[in-house]
Amino acid sequence: MKNIGFSPADVLLPKKGIDLEKWAVVACDQYTADPGYWNKVESIVGDAPSTLRITLPEIYLESKDKDGRIKAINATMDRYLADGIFDEYGDSFILVERRTETGVRFGMVGKLDLEEYDYSPDSVSLIRATEGTILSRIPPRKEIRLHAPLEVPHIMVLISDSERSVIEPLKAKRDKLEKAYDTPLMMNGGHITGYVVSSGEDKAAVLSALSRIRSSLDPDNPLLFAMGDGNHSLATAKSLWEDIKKGLSEEERESHPARYALVEIENIFDEGLAFEPIHRIFYSIDRPAFMKELEKAAPGSTAEKISKGEIHERVNESKGSFVLYDGSEYILVRLHGTEKELAAWTVQSIIDSLLEQKACTVDYIHGMEETLSLAGNGNIALILPDIPKDTFFSSILSDRAFPRKTFSIGHADEKRYYMEARRIR
Repeated sequence: MKNIGFSPADVLLPKKGIDLEKWAVVACDQYTADPGYWNKVESIVGDAPSTLRITLPEIYLESKDKDGRIKAINATMDRYLADGIFDEYGDSFILVERRTETGVRFGMVGKLDLEEYDYSPDSVSLIRATEGTILSRIPPRKEIRLHAPLEVPHIMVLISDSERSVIEPLKAKRDKLEKAYDTPLMMNGGHITGYVVSSGEDKAAVLSALSRIRSSLDPDNPLLFAMGDGNHSLATAKSLWEDIKKGLSEEERESHPARYALVEIENIFDEGLAFEPIHRIFYSIDRPAFMKELEKAAPGSTAEKISKGEIHERVNESKGSFVLYDGSEYILVRLHGTEKELAAWTVQSIIDSLLEQKACTVDYIHGMEETLSLAGNGNIALILPDIPKDTFFSSILSDRAFPRKTFSIGHADEKRYYMEARRIR
């Protein structure tokens, strides 16, 4: 296990009879500008046991009552434990089957060893970030985790298993496994089923398959687990563990629950796993001002007018392209004179420069149509190319982490819903 960084966990799940459709809510970092979404979730949940009561939706992260919300979260965790609402599946994985509008995908819940994780930009650790980690986002999340007796994960971690040797053998035999849960998910989240993987034979097969992948990696740059979603949540767990372990002996560090974080791993080659680029909208800037910054960042780049119907095909002809739309014309930009091929790197350097000058504001938008709809009236939309699955891991190995907000796994309502829990104190 020490060579792999992933292992079974003591997983807590609500007892039979608890309404799982009310229990499971979408990751707290979704719908951060949509209070209406969370108001609807509140009305659905009511007084029922729910992960809504033990997480802090990020829409409330800057609210005046944040401290009170955090105290209520910890108190509710204590109450749920005292009331005995959980069944424990000891030393187990949970095989997860998630059905959404995109399709069906499979994953496996277990715990990651935070000693094998490094979120720094130049990391060559076994577990690492795929996008830039914003250090200022860690302290408020750390405040939530500091006194929490439980963790509930929305972290999704990718493995590159072209042989489909880790998760897929269990997928094939899932009808023979005990069902831990089977429920629809609220707010267009689809359906989720969890299967208990507890036999020694099945667990050994998972760890053996991961070990084989591990042995095939470059020992000087062994990327086995790449963050898919929840990077800042895992970074928070890591930061807190670094604090806690200072007061522990070597023996205590080996088994302390805070050393680990509950996550779901997914195979990047799963047909049901959809990657989508995250686009950019620049508010209050005209095209000449933007093009001036572009010339600084990528001298010699070319620009070509195209039609709206051509956007997806043309922007994906090269990783070093993007489409600019100012409300009147669609411009395909091909970058030249840049150090890194991926367009998101150059776009981020432009964003950094413009924000430093206070020349505009920027937002990161899911969905091409949603982004284009915000252009015009002094706003500029940038449409970025897709991130191909088959080059995802190699891009991390060569360029390290992507710029922040480069890709998303599916639509917002296809993100991980909180379901499983684990004691961390």
